[in-house]
Amino acid sequence: MIQQERIKNLNGREIKQGSYVLYWMQASHRTEYNHALEHAILQANKLNKPLLVFFGLINNYPEANERHYYFMLEGLKKVQSSLEKRDIKMVIWDKSPEVGVVEISKHASLVVVDRGYLKIQKKWSRQVAKRIECPLLKVESDSIVPVEVTSPKEEYSAATFRPKIEKKLDHYLIPLKKNRPKIGSFDLDFYSFDIKNIKKAIHHLNIDRSVKRINEFHGGTSDAKKHLEAFLKNKLDRYPELRNDPTVDYLSNMSPYLHFGQISPLYIALKVLATDSPGKDVYLDELIVRRELSINFVFYNPNYDSFDGLPEWVRKTLLEHKKDPREYTYTLEEFETAETHDPYWNAAQKEMIFWGKMHGYMRMYWGKKILEWNKNPEYAFKTALYLNNKYELDGRDPNSFTGVAWCLGKHDRPWKERPIFGKIRYMNERGLKRKFDIDRYVEK
Repeated sequence: MIQQERIKNLNGREIKQGSYVLYWMQASHRTEYNHALEHAILQANKLNKPLLVFFGLINNYPEANERHYYFMLEGLKKVQSSLEKRDIKMVIWDKSPEVGVVEISKHASLVVVDRGYLKIQKKWSRQVAKRIECPLLKVESDSIVPVEVTSPKEEYSAATFRPKIEKKLDHYLIPLKKNRPKIGSFDLDFYSFDIKNIKKAIHHLNIDRSVKRINEFHGGTSDAKKHLEAFLKNKLDRYPELRNDPTVDYLSNMSPYLHFGQISPLYIALKVLATDSPGKDVYLDELIVRRELSINFVFYNPNYDSFDGLPEWVRKTLLEHKKDPREYTYTLEEFETAETHDPYWNAAQKEMIFWGKMHGYMRMYWGKKILEWNKNPEYAFKTALYLNNKYELDGRDPNSFTGVAWCLGKHDRPWKERPIFGKIRYMNERGLKRKFDIDRYVEK
């Protein structure tokens, strides 16, 4: 079932007498539990047309580099193969998506697009909606509950958001049926950028090559499901007590795959709900409440990527302490090369550089210390966001923008006032030593 609330006509145009239905894959890089893909198949079958899938491969996506592109292309290669088994042709062009989709839609009856929440994704959809001559249907598939359905405004915290989304879950936590097109699309003659050899494809792209790929994680739905199955089998039971311990691996590692839309949050939630694990409620709160609260933030707050997007009380308290003396201050280069006095912070930064993913608890400590050791809070926000988005596989994501903002007070309450931090929550190395064997983390 695809709930009607997930679907929105962005331009109100009438269906054309075209040669095919087009699915513009933008945010949901998967063929399983993809509401946009399934809706596109249903529309194609209704019109007795083949379905064509399009992906625009932009060279200069903001803050993306070779690490991100390699992971993404690994996933898209598997998407292309999976679609082929359903007799659906996927066309990849090495040009900006909002340009390519207008060109390839000229002979389409209608266009379906999945939903992204960031400014650039929303901008592309608006531009395409105005320029194409057929309907552009947006179908939301990367949140369990459509963002406007949960709340019509930016929420203050998880405490205000949680009861709103929990009321909606029964209606949305249902399996998604897989459909097969009546008419195949491989007879359609279109050039496609070749990604069979990813190393060769990467070589032909004019992208930022400053950060290289990693071997710890590989892109694609099948890899995401392997990590999920291992988590459900070996880690979920003890997730509540061990999720904040970076010396052990008790995380699901779903964030890179969720970021690229390579696995559905609905699929994950249903798999977790099917267990009798004592850890499922805590994990589902992270997956649903916390993750979709992050989506709420970037969707409703146009300044989610800057200091100006923080709550008024946060900006006020930080600016009041802007000139407080700092015992340590570091340049961006010193932060980036992990050359601070703190071995725990340096270890967290190196974990992110080498593995493309920092443990969630250490991300909080990492962000708090960037605030403490920077010359001012505005620059601290920029520094944390720059490093996070450059090295993390799940960077440039609603969760990442919100995570950095949380380190500076977003979705939190005022605490006891102190130098530099003002009323922002404070963290120090004594807390790390009290909670777990932090020296073991450094050795790791």
